[in-house]
Amino acid sequence: MTPEDHQPPTTPPIDPLTIGELITLPEAAELSGLDYAILRNIARKGRLRAKKYGRFWLTTLASVEEYKNSRHRGSRTDLGK
Repeated sequence: MTPEDHQPPTTPPIDPLTIGELITLPEAAELSGLDYAILRNIARKGRLRAKKYGRFWLTTLASVEEYKNSRHRGSRTDLGK
């Protein structure tokens, strides 16, 4: 056996675009409470996992939740204390 045989198997990260039903950005905006223009802008910048099919951007609620959670990491909630 070689040293490579003793390496633990690696699991690829889960792509949120493979979790759940694909929805349009207007639907994602309505369901998440985020502004459609903001979602479109962050999708274009690659900060939201989304794909463009023709004129339409598609994403999943899991992707939107991942983005929302990433915005709050490291934020301070005790600013007034």
